[in-house]
Amino acid sequence: MKVVVTRTLAGGLELLEAEKSITHLWVAPPGIGPNRAELLERVRGADAILSQFNEAVNAELLDAAGTNLKVVANYAVGFDNMAVAEATRRGIWLTNTPDAVTAPTADMAWALMLAVARRLHEGEYEVRSGEFSRRKGYDPRHLIGGDFEGRTLLIVGAGRIGYATAIRSLGWGMRVLYVARKVHEEFESAPFKARRVDLDTGLREADYVSLHTPLTAETRHLIGRRELALMRPTAYLINTARGPVVDEGALVEALRSGGIAGAGLDVYEDEPRQAADLTELRNTCLMPHVGSASRSARPEMARMAQRNILAALRGECPPNAINQPNPR
Repeated sequence: MKVVVTRTLAGGLELLEAEKSITHLWVAPPGIGPNRAELLERVRGADAILSQFNEAVNAELLDAAGTNLKVVANYAVGFDNMAVAEATRRGIWLTNTPDAVTAPTADMAWALMLAVARRLHEGEYEVRSGEFSRRKGYDPRHLIGGDFEGRTLLIVGAGRIGYATAIRSLGWGMRVLYVARKVHEEFESAPFKARRVDLDTGLREADYVSLHTPLTAETRHLIGRRELALMRPTAYLINTARGPVVDEGALVEALRSGGIAGAGLDVYEDEPRQAADLTELRNTCLMPHVGSASRSARPEMARMAQRNILAALRGECPPNAINQPNPR
């Protein structure tokens, strides 16, 4: 069998390498991986593909792979890059890596919250640039930022990562609100007894808005000019979900005008590019989509993806299947 891995992974590929039925294992060299044309050539005749979140798993890729293809394993929890209906029609399994990314992504949401509210990036720049050492006195008004204790946190998207982010608010005694299509008892019971609200209500009441919804047709630009106008001028927006959930141009306007206090972003609407002027704003903390980049999470994601592939190649249901393909 032939397996194509579109990026060199943290943690290695021991499970695939140990499988005797895999006679051709191609792994992209370290770095950003092959361009689209090379990828389409590499996947020809593949039985399995281990893909990345930013690679379109669409009819073009499935056509290039051909009829041997049994499974595409996404090295990510999100699968907005995958043509689920098309793969299902063709009898191809699609999988993701949900549990491994939960804790590190929630940690990143909090890192961004703390950094942008307490203006850590601005303070670090002052020290590194020598501006701090040249200061002649002390100004009590300098770098005043947001508070956390007793403040209100809005979780938009009440899945695993949203819940993990909410749990981390307990140390500050925060009031938790959440937006979801249905009631989530784990949010509404102890320890924090969160309240389910509609998005507009939550945006009006929150001091911190943390986005954890998947990217769908309904959630694209979920946070736009109208929604940003509902937020408090002292509030902060955090996005560790998918970039297009936020209208980045509208966000720049709100940040520049003081409509909101700041934003912490790990994802972008046209990734890896950012909207004009976003990187010039001081009331932002910007990371290069590394929410799951912890020493334990990335290798576990690799193992999960490999287990998904091996199960599908054996004719079994993969442990993290996101579809139920039609019989071939």
